[in-house]
Amino acid sequence: MSNDESRGSRIAPAIAVGGLFAVLVAAVNGATFGFGEVGFPADASVVHNIGYALFNLAEYELGAVPSEGFLAAFLIAAVALDVAVDGAVYLAKREEDDTVVSALGQAFTDGGDRR
Repeated sequence: MSNDESRGSRIAPAIAVGGLFAVLVAAVNGATFGFGEVGFPADASVVHNIGYALFNLAEYELGAVPSEGFLAAFLIAAVALDVAVDGAVYLAKREEDDTVVSALGQAFTDGGDRR
């Protein structure tokens, strides 16, 4: 197979992908979204509202932004980062004989010898 034949076999899919991309761009640009005005008030602080929701101070009407959804995402990210740090500390520990602790124990490091 020569280079001319392989080049010709790649042009048709490239044109098809480019055409599909153009159709998608036209569809997205022509779409109307009925969201209206979105966002938060200019004087509202999302960070303060997350703190108010965290300590259940929303009943005192200190928060102007409903932030329970932010609070859930904040707590999930905090737990995930805590697990990552704990795992990094565990993997960084060394034994007394200056060998690295394996996260899998002896499963893959004993070479099959179980004494």
